[in-house]
Amino acid sequence: MYEDRCTIVLDIGKTHGKLTLWAADGALLARRSRLNASVDAGPYRALDTDGIEAWMCATLTEFATLGQVGAIIPVAHGAAAALIRNGKLACPPVDYEQPIPAVVRARYDVARDDFTQTGSPSLPNGLNLGAQLFWLDEITPALANTNVLIVPWAQYWAWVLSGVAASEVTSLGCHTDLWRPAEGHPSTLAIRCGWANRFAPLRRADDVLGPLRREWVERTGLPADTQVLCGLHDSSAALLAARGFREIADYEATVVSTGTWFVAMRSPSACANPAHIALPENRDCLINVDAYGKLIPSARFMGGRELETLTARDGEHLESVPDQRGILDAVAGVVLSGAMALPTLASGFGPYPHARHCWRSEPAERDARRAAVSLYGALVLETSLALIDAREIILVEGRFAEATVFVRALASLLPDTAVYVSHPHNGVPYGALRLMHPGLPPQGSLRRVEPLAVDLTDYRTIWRLEADRMEHAA
Repeated sequence: MYEDRCTIVLDIGKTHGKLTLWAADGALLARRSRLNASVDAGPYRALDTDGIEAWMCATLTEFATLGQVGAIIPVAHGAAAALIRNGKLACPPVDYEQPIPAVVRARYDVARDDFTQTGSPSLPNGLNLGAQLFWLDEITPALANTNVLIVPWAQYWAWVLSGVAASEVTSLGCHTDLWRPAEGHPSTLAIRCGWANRFAPLRRADDVLGPLRREWVERTGLPADTQVLCGLHDSSAALLAARGFREIADYEATVVSTGTWFVAMRSPSACANPAHIALPENRDCLINVDAYGKLIPSARFMGGRELETLTARDGEHLESVPDQRGILDAVAGVVLSGAMALPTLASGFGPYPHARHCWRSEPAERDARRAAVSLYGALVLETSLALIDAREIILVEGRFAEATVFVRALASLLPDTAVYVSHPHNGVPYGALRLMHPGLPPQGSLRRVEPLAVDLTDYRTIWRLEADRMEHAA
């Protein structure tokens, strides 16, 4: 059986593509990654399907020599889809950071469903997948033909590998404007524009779509009976991974997935009804859908992009392990001086979408600046968590779980909440593996985060007042 062999998880994030090879017992055998970039597609910037596919082919060929592979599970970021006609791409997939012309966007905003129906807020550029499709229908009317299938981004890669086109709820339900999560069917917009009839058939994330295409068997040397699963949205995979820990499981908990985006997903207890939670539409809150159709109140900001922008001059990542001691030692001086970064660097996103970033007494010394940036990340995240009524347990997963001051500051700001971190790299692929092996134990354990020794009460009060002032002044 394919479940008794190795599994490959293909994780196509916005910034990085990652391929991991896992033994049947959940041991990580190999991990490879690449930087993703957009490409010029004429009228718009597009996702680099050719570059990703070439890298994927080379890496799968390597993995074929490292173990007997039985299955491949694709995972990908949201707000992207492929249009397929006659067995090939009808056009390059739009990069969601591509601006939509203002006149088109104005018409689209009139046509889209109300936030209360979709849980999908109006977002800048192409962050609403419906806005991409609306624009494509205008600039290339032939794409509106009924023989053009709409396939979400994760399922596009499942189609590339298996030849079977599918849609899936975590991908359709992530701020796309295309899905009504409480009702479990396409939005009025998707039906009225004819897109709902063109969605590839709906399948579960854990459904096997079929074996690997013959051409991929020949290109990579993988076994001909390698099975390709439907796959899911990356944030939903991170949530599924978190539920594998006994501290999370079916309890009230919020999982914060940290990458290019920081996505806080509140996983209510089994007896809670998240449909009754009122979320603010204008502060980057939304309803996600988990792999089994359950509604997940969520909030986001472009945390990874913002923190990397703020530390770019230092030439080091905020989560660089050898540097954590120096950053930690600098916190007390930063708080005493009142040095702080204020939102927002990624305009239009997060809990302060209209505020324009500035520094208040920017530190000149590298570790002090990175300490201030860490505090900034924790303060924005705390704000987002409050918007979705997160409480009891917070789990920070992803690469910024290694940013010591960031996670300890969060624990300081939330003294009545248990803040945990997990292994920084295996959250998303482990969640994908749980589609096949729901009882698979996690690698390692959660670690409870210790608050900072420095009192952040006054610092937080000043930061909030300044952030609110800037938001309302915009």
